[in-house]
Amino acid sequence: MIPFGRRGAPLPGPLKSMTKGDLFIVSAPSGAGKSTILRNVLSRMDGIAFSISHTTRPMRAGEQEGVDYFFVSQERFQEMVRQNAFLEWAEVHGNFYGTSKGFVEEVRSSGRDVVLDIDVQGAFQVKEKVPDAVLVFVLPPSMEELERRLRRRGTEDDSTISLRLANARAELEAVSRYDFIVVNDELERAVQGMEAIILSRRLSARRMLPILPEEFR
Repeated sequence: MIPFGRRGAPLPGPLKSMTKGDLFIVSAPSGAGKSTILRNVLSRMDGIAFSISHTTRPMRAGEQEGVDYFFVSQERFQEMVRQNAFLEWAEVHGNFYGTSKGFVEEVRSSGRDVVLDIDVQGAFQVKEKVPDAVLVFVLPPSMEELERRLRRRGTEDDSTISLRLANARAELEAVSRYDFIVVNDELERAVQGMEAIILSRRLSARRMLPILPEEFR
């Protein structure tokens, strides 16, 4: 029996209806390759959804409502803040971004897992409200390699790269508070590591016992 079948295997119905999915909070310094890892994981594993944030910034060309973000007005966002509708929220460059409590709970209640891509500060905000959330930190193999990757992108000047490296060093101080660490020294190995973390939760007694034969409980 494979919980939440991998790579095309069907989802077992009993597990979907009888157990609650897990919330995986993934953080990393800019340039560590977190987004690429998560794209691969989401394409290869069933029963897992990416948390879609609410934002007040305008929709960009090629973006879709409910796929990239839930686009809302400033007034609607502030109303949601007053209603305590966010697990966490922040203002970035004049625009607001927030993680919907209702969206995460709806997905988890359906038996699926949720992945939340968020920075260190937001991760701990969510952890306070969702104590059973799993914290995963993605690391580059070294700071030298991180700088090389940032420069290879060719999208930022020296001052911006220096700022990102300084932010990365500050974020690294929180690594010991995370549950798992994935080192992205080789993409396939990092993707497999992330998959293993998710699968380990799916094999937990909490999620396995409800679908085992009565004689094993």
